[in-house]
Amino acid sequence: MTLIAAENICVRLGGAEVLHDVSLRVGKAEIVTILGPNGSGKSTLLRALLGIVPLAAGRVTRQDALRIGYVPQRLHIDRSMPMTAGRFLSLPARQTPADTAAALARVGVPEVANRPMTGLSGGQFQRVLLARALLAKPDLLILDEPTQGLDQPGEAAFYRLIEEVRRDTQVGVLMVSHDLHVVMSASDRVICLNGHVCCEGTPLVVSNAPEYRALFGLGTQGALALYQHVHDHDHTHDHGHGHDHAHPHSPAEHPHA
Repeated sequence: MTLIAAENICVRLGGAEVLHDVSLRVGKAEIVTILGPNGSGKSTLLRALLGIVPLAAGRVTRQDALRIGYVPQRLHIDRSMPMTAGRFLSLPARQTPADTAAALARVGVPEVANRPMTGLSGGQFQRVLLARALLAKPDLLILDEPTQGLDQPGEAAFYRLIEEVRRDTQVGVLMVSHDLHVVMSASDRVICLNGHVCCEGTPLVVSNAPEYRALFGLGTQGALALYQHVHDHDHTHDHGHGHDHAHPHSPAEHPHA
């Protein structure tokens, strides 16, 4: 079931073509990761999918009544504004204390409800943003470099959380990654973007694609490390077959070189 699809879209900003002939789709319970260098059009692509920037060509189609949860790359909150995490979750739509508590517990930070947003760590802040997105019970999560600024353990933990959310809710996930050489192992597909789609496939297929290595290989010989972990639960929703996945634990076991 396709949740959102771009068909041969082009976007012009200030007279310059930022995206050319880009096509992609995200299905239910699918995780799609977009990789690309600075200036490759990653954030512009997300804004085009969200309908924020106009298309010069092509089209974007969405499932009827599609609910989208959005986690921005960064969100600035004035330090002089004493807004707690619980209050933040009630903007703009008011939530009950029970709902906000459940949302914070779901993303693993139940203790921050009464803490000011400006006093949270980077990882806590991103989890609160994710909790806010999940309150809308989205069909599709769109995350714009959600782990930027986190250390490796924080990034790995956030990726594990996204995988758990996908498993439990069957939400589709479209995520832009800031790290060209580290991608979430649970990604069903990776799309390499540089104004156009350079290559696309599973993480392992993309890591061996000459287009990927030519674009992103500097300094790492093209190696694509995977954030992975071990879990032994049944994924009974995966194509109707229950099966176990065994993954190595951490990116430290998968050096970037």
